[in-house]
Amino acid sequence: MVINENILQSAGAEVRHYTPSEIIFCEGDTPNYYYQIITGEVKLNNYSEDGKEFIQNILSEGQSCGESILFIDKPYPMNAEAITECSILRLHKTIFFNLLNESPELCMEVSSFLSQRLYYKFMMMLNISSQNPSIRLKGLMDYLKSFQDDTRPYSFMIPLTRQQMASLTGLCVETAIRTIKHMERDKIVKIENRKILY
Repeated sequence: MVINENILQSAGAEVRHYTPSEIIFCEGDTPNYYYQIITGEVKLNNYSEDGKEFIQNILSEGQSCGESILFIDKPYPMNAEAITECSILRLHKTIFFNLLNESPELCMEVSSFLSQRLYYKFMMMLNISSQNPSIRLKGLMDYLKSFQDDTRPYSFMIPLTRQQMASLTGLCVETAIRTIKHMERDKIVKIENRKILY
């Protein structure tokens, strides 16, 4: 969790509810709020001119979305869209900045979270630059598994669909499916009940 929910609610954050596919904010909108997910999943995405979706990130309970854009005077470069039913805390950015000014500990927690996001972006940029789909998918899996203590093979269940993995790595879903099967043959992953274990 980025910020304790009680702190946000006592500062005046309101709980907003979203249904699947409902937009939380759009590319080009002016950032006015800090959003933190209580329950559900949200994707950050863009669409190409021909309508192809590119998923930047998938966020879940306890994570915030779009917070880094609050610190600069720029519009959102992406959309935030609910994947599932979501409850999200929304706090106006002036109150959010007041909280950070009043609490150095809170400021450090947010800075740590922003650093994790930056790390993710660098890792994904490095992997997406490869033409090899196996390297792209393995890089995504390495990143996801890096937050768990158990590093044994097959100890981590990938929490994404094959379509989401394809979108996050810039691959078509057919290529992602085929590559995952090759990775299973090479004993990089194990598939049990359609779940990918890495």
